Amino acid sequence: MAKGYVAKKLLVEGPEDLRVIPELIEKNGIRWGDNKKEAIVLIEDCGGYKNIDANLISTELKASGLTHLGIIIDADEDLPTRWISIRNACLPSIPEIPEEISETGLIHITKNGIKFGIWIMPDNQMRGMLETFLAYMIRDEGETIWQYAQEIAKKAKSKGASFKDSYLDKAKIYIWLAWQEEPGRQLH
Repeated sequence: MAKGYVAKKLLVEGPEDLRVIPELIEKNGIRWGDNKKEAIVLIEDCGGYKNIDANLISTELKASGLTHLGIIIDADEDLPTRWISIRNACLPSIPEIPEEISETGLIHITKNGIKFGIWIMPDNQMRGMLETFLAYMIRDEGETIWQYAQEIAKKAKSKGASFKDSYLDKAKIYIWLAWQEEPGRQLH
C-alpha cells in the first residue's frame, strides 16, 4: 500500500469520538485491528465540527484510492440546523445529497463510486451528542445509580455549576463514570 493511501476514512469532531468508535466496533464483534495499518477504517479527529467544512469534504473525496468516506457529528441542541449545515458543506461535492437525513443516517454512493455516509449523534433524530448515545448503553443493573447521577448533574447546574446547558449529557455520564468500580475512567 502506498504511503498516504487510505481506502476508508471517517471524519469525527474530536478525540473522544476517535477513541470511543473503535471500542464500540470491537464490542459489536468486529475486529478493529492491532495498529493503524490494520484498522478497518482510518479515523481522523477534525478538531471540532466547524473544521468539517466544504473544503475538507471536497479534499477527502478527491483522495487517491478512497472507497469510503464517513462523517460522524453531534446534533448538539438543534439537529435540523446541524443537518442543514453539514448538508451545505457537502453540496459542492455531492449536489445530489438528499434534503433530509433518514433515521438510519445517510449512505450515498457518489458519482465517482465512493460510498459516503453521515451519522448525527445520538440517533439522527434528536438533540444530543456522543455522550447521549453512550447513555443508552448503560445496563439495567446500573439504572439506580444512573438515575442518581442524572439528578446530581441537574442539581449541580441549578446550584451554579458552570458547564453549558448543552453539556448536561456530558456531565451526567462523567458523574456516572466517577462512581464506577474504577472511578474516573474515560468514555472509551
